[in-house]
Amino acid sequence: MRSPPPPASQSQGGSGYGTPYGGHMNQAAGGGGQFPPAFGGFMNEQTAQMGFQLGKSAVSAGQDYMEQNLNRYVSIPALKLYFNVTTSYVLRKLVLVLFPWRHKPWSRQQRPSTTGSQDPSSYSYYFLPPREDLNSPDMYIPVMAFVTYVLLSALLAGLRGSFHPEVMGTTFTYALLVVVFEILILKLGTYLLAITNESQLLDLIAYSGYKFVGVIVTLVISEIVNLGESTGGWASWTVFMYTFLANAFFLLRSLKYVLLPDSSAPTGSGMTHTVARSQRNRRTQFLFLYAYVVQFLFMWVLSKQDSSTGRAGKVKGVL
Repeated sequence: MRSPPPPASQSQGGSGYGTPYGGHMNQAAGGGGQFPPAFGGFMNEQTAQMGFQLGKSAVSAGQDYMEQNLNRYVSIPALKLYFNVTTSYVLRKLVLVLFPWRHKPWSRQQRPSTTGSQDPSSYSYYFLPPREDLNSPDMYIPVMAFVTYVLLSALLAGLRGSFHPEVMGTTFTYALLVVVFEILILKLGTYLLAITNESQLLDLIAYSGYKFVGVIVTLVISEIVNLGESTGGWASWTVFMYTFLANAFFLLRSLKYVLLPDSSAPTGSGMTHTVARSQRNRRTQFLFLYAYVVQFLFMWVLSKQDSSTGRAGKVKGVL
């Protein structure tokens, strides 16, 4: 009998390791060997670059479309200024909203824009952004306070053992309806008071959102004092009345320079802006009704929490 022949040496044709598919690894990793193109040669550098350019063009077209449609109702560049805030500004503004009693001055700061002219009468003035002026209104705090209010209502419902998936949606819808209704009131007020400046309307919308700060404080303290039972009781009413009066005082002082501008204050054209006496009286009445009556109603409705359902805004009775 003969012994079987020795196995064929793998060193023939190269020194790499064999693969179960035949051939050797060194043909792909060394020498002039190359891996086959990805996806069967369908995707190459030119195709990937073309896809990237198409995606970039689609995103840019979508942004342009959104800006063109939004610009019909509000100026996007003007709206961005209301979110130009810093952490220091946010903290100081929250303190001002809750403790406005001794704050001075309330007037907003302006900066002249010379535009290359040396004649002071031709200067155009613009208000400083919130990060540079504490008295400037912003929309960052109102938006964040609105979101916090919705999340806090859901959290309180969970602590009371009455949370269900519809709580957040119901609270969000109810609070949004309050905001929309208040904006409609402001829009009607600006029409009746002959306020045509878009920036003044945006200022009013920004100021209308600061009430959520007082509402959040009322809900948190009431929940702690009443041990999760409800938002009623003398302690809750005490906190509510303080936050309401603080918010009303803050609005009264701040909106005075929006609805009742100083006759000596310069405007964008370098001229003084004056309001007729009859128009000034109507604006004063609107300012008082909005700061005290309207804000009291909205803050009271938003502060109501039903302990049985955990849903904000369910009013059981009439004051």
